[in-house]
Amino acid sequence: QVQLVESGGGLVQAGDSLTISCEVSGLTFMWFAMGWFRQAPGKEREFVAGLNWNGNRTYYRDSVKGRFTISRNLVRETVYLQMNNLKIEDTAVYVCAADYRGTGVSRAPWRYFGQGTQVTVSS
Repeated sequence: QVQLVESGGGLVQAGDSLTISCEVSGLTFMWFAMGWFRQAPGKEREFVAGLNWNGNRTYYRDSVKGRFTISRNLVRETVYLQMNNLKIEDTAVYVCAADYRGTGVSRAPWRYFGQGTQVTVSS
């Protein structure tokens, strides 16, 4: 059974940093592209960041470029999203996703999704 379990969300102030994690089980982690999506209340889910299955290319939506970094630990089978200089508009539920041998881009056929972790940024 494939499981993606996010953790590390919370309430922070604008300008703060936060790193969220997604622990993966039930699949061969090294063969999967990993991504982060987010969904704010009343809005559609949007792509935030992606890492191709080789682990050598990353992709970000424009609004987080230079502030967010996606990375993975193959031994721990975990993907991370380091978020710096957080803004109020970053408030959302953050969900990780996996795509077998994927490119990591937003339009990829992401197959597996976690339940999400809430990130709230206050002023």
